[in-house]
Amino acid sequence: MKITTTKFGEHEGNTVYSYKLENNQGMSISCITLGCIITEIQTPNQNGEIENVVLGYDDVASYLERTNYFGAVVGRVAGRIDKGEFELNGQQYSLPQNENTNHLHGGPNGFDRQVWDAELIETESEVGVEFSYLSKDGEAGYPGNLTVKVSYLLNNENELHIKYYATTDKDTLVNLTNHTYFNLSGNVKKDILSHQLKIKSQKILELNNDFIPTGEFLNVDSTPFDFKDGKEIKEAVLSEHPQIKLVGQGIDHPFLLDENHNEEIMLADKESGRKLIIETDEQSVVVYTSNMLDDSFKVRDVQSKKYLAICLETQGLPDSIHHPKFSPCILKAGEEYKTTTKYKFTTI
Repeated sequence: MKITTTKFGEHEGNTVYSYKLENNQGMSISCITLGCIITEIQTPNQNGEIENVVLGYDDVASYLERTNYFGAVVGRVAGRIDKGEFELNGQQYSLPQNENTNHLHGGPNGFDRQVWDAELIETESEVGVEFSYLSKDGEAGYPGNLTVKVSYLLNNENELHIKYYATTDKDTLVNLTNHTYFNLSGNVKKDILSHQLKIKSQKILELNNDFIPTGEFLNVDSTPFDFKDGKEIKEAVLSEHPQIKLVGQGIDHPFLLDENHNEEIMLADKESGRKLIIETDEQSVVVYTSNMLDDSFKVRDVQSKKYLAICLETQGLPDSIHHPKFSPCILKAGEEYKTTTKYKFTTI
C-alpha cells in the first residue's frame, strides 16, 4: 500500500494538496485538503477493470463554483436548519441562510470550503489521511471553538473507513457527514436509475415544502421508500408519491436505520457487477438521488443531469435542534463527538 502526495491547486493563499491512497488490490482513493473532498474512488468491476465510481472535478475552481458538495465533508451541521436559527442554553443563534430561508450544510462558507491540515497515516494494515480543522467561536454563527478531525483509512479488503472526531470549549451543534456522489457503473457511463438499493429501514422522516422535517416518521411499507428487500432506484423516483414529487421527483430524505454495523445499506450495479456496502454507527442515512442536478455544466467530461449519482449520507437526523423527540446534535463543552462509517467495495 502507498500514498502519493501532489499539489492540486490554490485557495485563498493556501496550497491545496491531493493524496492518493492505494491498496494492493488495485483500489485507490484520492482526496484533497479543500473540504476533505474525495475526488475519485477507483475500484474494480466484476472483470477486474479499474474505474472511477464517484463524481468530482480536477481543479479547485470547479469545486468552488458549484454548490453540489461533491465528495466533501459538510458541517458544522449536515442538512438543513429551519430558518437558519436555533436556541441553545437560553441563547438565540442566527446562521447564514444559503437555501431559501434554510441554513444548509454549514452555510455558504462551511467545512466544504475550508482548507484543512493533513497528516498521513501508514501502518501494516492501512493507509490514510487525518484531516484537521479549527472552526473558531462564532464561525458561521455557531458557538464554541470546535476542533474537528476526519480520517480516511483504506485497507486491503477494499474498505474505506471514515472516522469523525470533534471537541468544543462551548456547547454547540455538530452533525458531520461525507457528501460523496456514487455511480457504480464506472466513469459515469450511465445514470443510477437501474442501480439496486437496499436499506434496512422501516421509517423515513416526512418533509415539508421547505424540505425541513415535519417531525413525523412515515412507515415505508407499501410506499416507494421501501428498500428493505432491495429494488431499482427508478421504481421509487419515477413514482407519483407526494414526498417523491416534493423534492423534484426523487429522494432527498432521512431513512431511520433499523440496524448498525450489519450491512444496513447496500448499493449495486448489475451491469458492472460492483457493489457497495455501508455500515455505520449513525442513526440515519440521508438518501439523495441528485434530483437537483441540472444540465448546465459538466462533471469532468460527462454532462450533468438528474439521477447522475446517489448520495448516502450517514448522519444524525437533520434539524434535530428543533425536534425534541429526535436525538439532539448538541456537543457539550469537554465532551467528544465520535462516529465511524465503513464503505466496503466488492462485486456481486
